[in-house]
Amino acid sequence: MKQAGSQASTMLRFKKEAYHFFRNWLPVFLYCLVIFIQSSHPTPKQVPHLPHTDKLLHLVAYALLGMLFLRGFGNSKFKTNYWFIRVASILLTGIYGATDEWHQYYVPYRSASIWDIIFDFLGGLFGVYIYEVLLERFPKIGRI
Repeated sequence: MKQAGSQASTMLRFKKEAYHFFRNWLPVFLYCLVIFIQSSHPTPKQVPHLPHTDKLLHLVAYALLGMLFLRGFGNSKFKTNYWFIRVASILLTGIYGATDEWHQYYVPYRSASIWDIIFDFLGGLFGVYIYEVLLERFPKIGRI
């Protein structure tokens, strides 16, 4: 009987951990996959040319990734370590941006740019900041 109770307890813990992963970290991985797929395609030829539009797109795309990282860390065992989860969210966002630029270097008709990497890091920084502001104003967001 004791073994059956132990197995049930283990299964319950596994289900909680799986739920936690799917709720908090799967969005991060799926969004990274979307970025990877999008950057695997050659740049369209018929894009209207506006100055620095690509930098704005990097800023917005990676701000969302920064928010997702912070959301994941904010619902983890590290949530009480204020500085760690913010710095980790910004760094991981920027590092992913850098690896994506490296990936784009090998995609035909794409190029890699240090400026894109800088705007990826800035996007992570803005995303973390915006998510913090939203959490202050609307605390229920943290439970979504």
